[in-house]
Amino acid sequence: MNLYDKYVLPHLLNCSCNTKPFVLQREKVIPLAKGKVLEVGIGSGLNLPFYEKGNIEEIWGLDPSEELLLMAKKKAKTEHMDVQFLNASAESIELDDNFFDTVIVTYTMCTISNLNQALSEMKRVMKTDGRLIFCEHGASPEQEVFTWQNRMNNVWSKISGGCNINKDIPSIIESSGLVVSQLETMYLPKTPKMLGYNYWGFAVLND
Repeated sequence: MNLYDKYVLPHLLNCSCNTKPFVLQREKVIPLAKGKVLEVGIGSGLNLPFYEKGNIEEIWGLDPSEELLLMAKKKAKTEHMDVQFLNASAESIELDDNFFDTVIVTYTMCTISNLNQALSEMKRVMKTDGRLIFCEHGASPEQEVFTWQNRMNNVWSKISGGCNINKDIPSIIESSGLVVSQLETMYLPKTPKMLGYNYWGFAVLND
């Protein structure tokens, strides 16, 4: 890991993902979590203030970045929350099958190299009646915007910790065998279209 990724990028991600448009999106989805919760890509803990604590039995937070997890641990302490942290990738979740009522993933799928494998792991640890709550950015439905996303993706990915701006998130979720049971979309206000097309909703196991 180079110095930029270790010392600069975690703070840039924390700041950029904590702007008002992203905060408002978090406020829409995080309070819907309940029971035993796994947050995949917990990062610096930006979602923690929005959980309805009375609806939560326990929270596990997974992230491959030690630097971001240190920030998340401080946030959990500030919020008086008991969170179990795992320094691991989403492609290999060393937790029990059929364990979580809710799996949360926000602004993380864009960075996962093998997203199909990660979704397979999320399915494995989720209870049969559980659900995946997601809020992500990705491919625009406007061809002109999508063309620019494809043109700029490689450059953007290199400076943003592997973030890809051209993934069709709902299609990838459904290709994993999950069913997207609720989906909303929009461009985030005051955000460049190339970066700001958002998808959020629920996915459940395909019986």
